[in-house]
Amino acid sequence: MNAQALIDTTRRLVADHKGLLAMDESTPTCNRRFAPLGIPQTEEARRLYRELIVTTPGLGDYINGAILYDETIRQHTKDGFSFSDALGAAGVIPGIKVDIGATDLAAHPGEKITEGLDGLRNRLKEYFQMGARFAKWRAVITVGSGIPSSGCIEANAQALARYAALCQEEGLVPIVEPEVLMDGEHTLQRCAEVTEEVLRIVFKQLHAQRVLLEGMILKPNMVLPGLGCTTPTTLAAVADATVSCLRRTVPAAVQGVTFLSGGQSAELASARLNAMNLAFKSRLPWALAFSFARAVQQPALEIWRGEEANVVAAQQALLHRLRCNHAACRGEYDAAQESPAV
Repeated sequence: MNAQALIDTTRRLVADHKGLLAMDESTPTCNRRFAPLGIPQTEEARRLYRELIVTTPGLGDYINGAILYDETIRQHTKDGFSFSDALGAAGVIPGIKVDIGATDLAAHPGEKITEGLDGLRNRLKEYFQMGARFAKWRAVITVGSGIPSSGCIEANAQALARYAALCQEEGLVPIVEPEVLMDGEHTLQRCAEVTEEVLRIVFKQLHAQRVLLEGMILKPNMVLPGLGCTTPTTLAAVADATVSCLRRTVPAAVQGVTFLSGGQSAELASARLNAMNLAFKSRLPWALAFSFARAVQQPALEIWRGEEANVVAAQQALLHRLRCNHAACRGEYDAAQESPAV
């Protein structure tokens, strides 16, 4: 493990108030997003959409890295450049999703475990040769009656830590993503309690597996009430609950926290990130940034709809969302910025 190289890459990934773009949707997920818009669910349609993203002019002005999927990192632009090379030319570091998805956790009804550790060392070697310099692994934690269980949290935390150690061994910065899902009727306070417990156990396991904290990035959920919760909340309440949770659990050695959007609307995800940075940025040891997927891509996808004539407008919509989130990383986002992209 080259510790200094990992630290340097991590610094680049969280520098200049920029975030990460998660364009690592699996093939089934990508197809599900295409279907309602009438976009063909084919490899070529997926390639065209991803080319639209990686060739967006000015992409590197707002993001430092982009997370790819196994299919995506093997694809090329119409001019013959790999997507990794196209991103690199834009000043964006290529990354790669390496888990193979969540499945039912045996003896734990309603809970999931993420798989993909088998053969991971060799896959990481290949991805490094293809240009990736960081990776991502997502664990999902469901909140419900009697769950999450300690067994589920421990199992997922150990898998995240083992993945992270393998990444660093092969020269890739690991993004550690323990997501407490928004599904359910739980309150903001309940989400805070679960998120704090999850993060405590995750960092305990990272320490046990000798993961270099300066050479990793945390990608957590914001602390939010469940989608079925009827109790109203405010931007300030979300910011306070989320930052309080992070302060109690995330060591200062970690260089960056890049939030997932988790099903929030594009505008609300930006506003909540902004509220955190506006209130707390100068008092925190780590950068607070974004690693959004749908909250950045969905407006562009709805404009594109598989039509070549819509590419430029879709790219402008993508840049608009990235520009808003870049402002939120500085605590300078305002709802007045939500004018149509031109």
